[in-house]
Amino acid sequence: MTSLDKPTEETTEADDSRAVTEAALFEAFGGVRGMIETVLPGLLFVTIFTLNNDLHMSAIAALAVSVVLVVVRLVMKDTVKHAFSGVFGVAFGVVFAMMTDNAKNFYLPGMLYTLGLALAYIVTSLAGVPLIGLILGPVFKENLSWRTRNPGRKKAYTKASYAWGLILLAKSAILFPLYWWADTEQLGWVLVTLKIPPFLLAVWLTWVFLAKAPAPIDVFAEMEAAEEAEKAEKAERERREREQGETGGALPGPSGSAGEAADLRGGRHRKA
Repeated sequence: MTSLDKPTEETTEADDSRAVTEAALFEAFGGVRGMIETVLPGLLFVTIFTLNNDLHMSAIAALAVSVVLVVVRLVMKDTVKHAFSGVFGVAFGVVFAMMTDNAKNFYLPGMLYTLGLALAYIVTSLAGVPLIGLILGPVFKENLSWRTRNPGRKKAYTKASYAWGLILLAKSAILFPLYWWADTEQLGWVLVTLKIPPFLLAVWLTWVFLAKAPAPIDVFAEMEAAEEAEKAEKAERERREREQGETGGALPGPSGSAGEAADLRGGRHRKA
């Protein structure tokens, strides 16, 4: 390999690492469809409520579209975790709003979840077990190997978790005052507006940190290799046992078989 080839190979490996990181983040956070499923119910709720101030119609429409999104994923045999989480979030909001007869309470469960998630990101980072690592570890097939075997990757996960926590805290700092002081329409439109940009910023920062981090340790590949090695060792042991059985349990010596060694000893005795 020439000196000109090495930078090209290193560049290719870096590009592959970035591509893997992008694909994993896309899978973990739902991609474009996941963002649509996150925004659409709230957007429909605030639109209908702005037009007619009908809490029940707005709530039912938001819940109905969430269910439709789940059904579409089921029909397409796609992963439903993001759509299901959306249904549960909307359902909590609908129940809370109808029980209190206050349309603003449709948004309160989601706001509390955002605040709790922000604190979880920060607390787990301080504890040395960053939440983003727990989320993405299985996606990268590294599980928790980054905690003890890949310190550079743990550092990247910690930075990313702090980024998520601070971004979500900033979002909460905007929304909670509006919950108390603004009307339902104002809160709803601001919340819809703040759905995607903070999320994209957090995902982008996560990508930046992980793209510069060491590659993940594929623990699944390691386990498969260990299983293959164990199978090979077992097969070799069985083969040796069969050979020993065929030779009557005698093992060959350094100069040949046990029978050849006996013939040589017999010849020396006859000469004597």
